[in-house]
Amino acid sequence: MEYGLIGEKLGHSFSREVHARLAPYQYELRELAPDEVGPFLLARDFRAINVTIPYKKDVIPYLDHVDPMALSIGAVNTVVNRGGELWGYNTDYYGMQYLITSLGFDPRGKKVLIAGTGGTSLTAVALLTEMGAREVLRLSRTPKGNSISYEEAYLHHADAACLVNCTPVGMYPRCDGMPVDLERLPSLEAVVDAVYRPIRTRLVLAARARGIAATGGMGMLVAQAVRAAEHFLDATFPSARIDAIVDELEREKEHIILIGMPACGKSTVGRLIAEQTGRAFFDIDAEIVRRCGCDIPTIFSQKGEHAFREIEAEVLREVLFSTTGAVIATGGGAPLREDNRAAMTGTGRIYLIDRSPALLVPTGDRPTASTREAIAARYRERYDVYRAACDVRVDGDGDAEDVANQILKEHLL
Repeated sequence: MEYGLIGEKLGHSFSREVHARLAPYQYELRELAPDEVGPFLLARDFRAINVTIPYKKDVIPYLDHVDPMALSIGAVNTVVNRGGELWGYNTDYYGMQYLITSLGFDPRGKKVLIAGTGGTSLTAVALLTEMGAREVLRLSRTPKGNSISYEEAYLHHADAACLVNCTPVGMYPRCDGMPVDLERLPSLEAVVDAVYRPIRTRLVLAARARGIAATGGMGMLVAQAVRAAEHFLDATFPSARIDAIVDELEREKEHIILIGMPACGKSTVGRLIAEQTGRAFFDIDAEIVRRCGCDIPTIFSQKGEHAFREIEAEVLREVLFSTTGAVIATGGGAPLREDNRAAMTGTGRIYLIDRSPALLVPTGDRPTASTREAIAARYRERYDVYRAACDVRVDGDGDAEDVANQILKEHLL
């Protein structure tokens, strides 16, 4: 290995894509078991590496030099091999600083809660203390030392103005998790989640729904990587490069999700977009048929609509969370469920193909829209939900190429 990332589980990592935008070196992801970390560092067979969960504290004893800030924090996420000597740094500090600054939150004189007690939480404590927070408390499921329980936080620190999640709760593949109960923290002004996959975690979405300023961890990932690359190469990158890479990466990793009435052209348009962009394409109805081994009318007739909707939700979530940057054509009823809408909002940009009811053609393979009357009824029932769920409404009355071009033009802005 020349450059790369070590950690226990790295299937979620976007680090290689970030570093590829910074320099032409080869960046490798290397998963290590706990008993492999020491031998790997002792071998010193690398130029420079990043370190992620759960080894940010474990690597320190193997280093020859530790930057004073990293030493005071007690966590290292960047190691540079200089002539056989290992130098450790904490670039997460700059990543977390970027997140908080970009959110516009000023912690001076305020109480902050940090969920988690690992290396990233130590960084958050150091940063927020330096930024002037009045009190910074770490939360743990099993409190010890200088951490408190979540219940104690709810009972005695509900006046906290900011929450920073430094746990993996809510991270792929367990995307449903919420590290805290936001209803029991009514004074929050800002929520920062270090998790970046999914792009918008359940915590971030729940905070925004309550009117709380909230951000996920993509900016932290990029900002710390830029700082790490500066150590790797003994170089300096312009600060604007961080913003540019965050925008590029979010657009690349966001799904393009198509919603709308049955027969509005989602599948046809989705295939065209996938062909033009090289993205993977998923037709959720087709995925359901493949999984069940029978067509959708048969599922409806044998199991009923409720059972079909459960299958649909399961398939949709599997596609949304197990992939990134795909084009996804949903079934017409998928956005009706709140959990489906949340999953789509967390992982992609939602486009409503708004085709006039008069142009929607009923077909027998669509049980809820098999007649002109059924289409009209579904349109009345669903249209307001579609409009509320989408990020962008697209005129769907033209041909498929025109609709695809509208979406591509907007998505590539």
